[in-house]
Amino acid sequence: MEKFTTLTGVAAPMRITNVDTDRIIPKQYLKTIKRTGLGKGLFSEMRYNDDGSENPDFVLNQPAYRTAKVLVAGDNFGCGSSREHAPWALADFGIRCIISTSFADIFFNNCAKNGILAIIVSAEDLEKLFDDAERGANATLTIDLESQTIRGPDGGTLHFDIDPGRKESLLNGLDEIGLTLKRAPKIDAYEEKLAARGFA
Repeated sequence: MEKFTTLTGVAAPMRITNVDTDRIIPKQYLKTIKRTGLGKGLFSEMRYNDDGSENPDFVLNQPAYRTAKVLVAGDNFGCGSSREHAPWALADFGIRCIISTSFADIFFNNCAKNGILAIIVSAEDLEKLFDDAERGANATLTIDLESQTIRGPDGGTLHFDIDPGRKESLLNGLDEIGLTLKRAPKIDAYEEKLAARGFA
């Protein structure tokens, strides 16, 4: 998993509440178990017209936001089914950070397991970030995970909270397998003690 330390990039505003995982990545893209190639399907029902052409009104199709790395989103982002393809699609598109007032629990945890930082802020702070994100090409935010800060294009800074374990995992690029392997010496030592006692 890619480490998350500091991220500077364009933030795209998505003023929609209750964006569910079906909307993030529709069901027809769930046939694969690969984590790559799903970016093309991200928000496809909003990004594309019925004839397959791009919907020019959708935020990620607008020139200023085509390479967005941050998504500033409405309340309850990632609700609905528990499909892990949703964070896979976001990451494949290039989104490494999502900021909202609330997330569905399973989606929130799946983001961390896939190297995406999901940040919860107050409604007041989210509104400030929407204002920043709506500046188009000048909508650049810097997220510093170590200091737990978000810096806006004018230099204003917001602080965010994060669980210490989640922070450590993201900073070090450790998913659940990586966390287990980090403890391998202790696991080996424990198994050697069991073997010495005849429990092997």
